[in-house]
Amino acid sequence: MKFAVLVAIIADDLEEKAIDIAKKAGAGGVTMLDARGIGAKEKKTFFGLTYEGSQSVLICVLEKKLSLRVMKALTAELELARHSKGVVFTVPLDHIAGIDTRQLESFEARIKDDI
Repeated sequence: MKFAVLVAIIADDLEEKAIDIAKKAGAGGVTMLDARGIGAKEKKTFFGLTYEGSQSVLICVLEKKLSLRVMKALTAELELARHSKGVVFTVPLDHIAGIDTRQLESFEARIKDDI
């Protein structure tokens, strides 16, 4: 079974919606991180302070086919192609340890349903 890590870096206000979308698309669990970033355009300052805004980083370890499904759902439902409120990408995962066996069973059942 092949796995991928899905990473979504999105505007902080979209975090709960993104988690719901990912879970509805089949993600079993999501790890959330708070982040800050620097965009390509320089932000305006107010009294010498610059506010870039905060982002959320969502990380999921998923079966490879499922990762693509979740990525497409996030991209479509958060309208990431139209609005620059985030980015979603996957990274192939060669080795993994500690994944919940219930998650593996869920992946196996989903693969059998697809066949």
